[in-house]
Amino acid sequence: MKTVFIGSVIFSRTVLAALAAQPDVEITGVVTRRAAPASGDFASLRDDAATLGAPCLEADDTDNAALAAWIRDHAPDALFCIGWNRLLTGEVLAIAPKGTIGYHPAALPENRGRHPIIWALALGLSETASTFFLMDEGADTGAIVDQEPVPIGADDDAGSLYARLQDVASDQITRFVPRLADGTLAPRPQDPQAGNSWRKRGPEDGRIDWRMPAQSIRNLVRALAAPYPGATCLVGGHDVVVRRAEIVADAPRNLEPGKVLSVEGKSLVVKCGGGAVRLTEHDIDPLPEPGAYL
Repeated sequence: MKTVFIGSVIFSRTVLAALAAQPDVEITGVVTRRAAPASGDFASLRDDAATLGAPCLEADDTDNAALAAWIRDHAPDALFCIGWNRLLTGEVLAIAPKGTIGYHPAALPENRGRHPIIWALALGLSETASTFFLMDEGADTGAIVDQEPVPIGADDDAGSLYARLQDVASDQITRFVPRLADGTLAPRPQDPQAGNSWRKRGPEDGRIDWRMPAQSIRNLVRALAAPYPGATCLVGGHDVVVRRAEIVADAPRNLEPGKVLSVEGKSLVVKCGGGAVRLTEHDIDPLPEPGAYL
């Protein structure tokens, strides 16, 4: 099965390697980018393509018609689009007779849309999923090819969940790609009326508001851990990154949110809207004195 692969994040690299290892797959082309705007997990696949001996298009400035022409020249039976921040046009989606396989780390039709790993952690979900689907011109609306539940532990952050999803996705490739190649795959259509779509996040969504409960602040911090850029809090009118926070068991209820309760080494305990958190990894410098307010 001749395949063109499209992607530009760390996750793309993992899936491309798993796909290329399948005996029925020949990678006839790779589409990637030289750089991506504001993407902590960006990864160009140019070197991966070279290792595979596959031609590579760096499509940063390529328009849709030229992209479609390049892909068509490489005669794919199937396209894989994993980790790409541009919607593919109908012209591109129609090229491969076996379809275009996309990926979304959520239990489609639930939680379509933007930033699924971040939202799942920020909202405190205990489970997500790893889902491959046939792409159509909607956003995460195509028929499901393979879906695997993925638990989210209380101590998971974006990095550990990202890694677990990579492992699960690699196993899924070995499960469904042979059936895609031999024509026995039976995708399951999504109910267009079911599920929900998560919105795009902005800088304000990553900023800690000390009026939030301690659990919500911890969830936000772990949601934006590496490979993402980190949660922030305002200190002296400037955003400062917070990378790790722990919930403090006991906190005075009569103190206001944002008050610094204690400082020990680089760690500081801050009162929240409910409870308190200990910030153990952050860029707050200089450290405030106990009794100060963030």
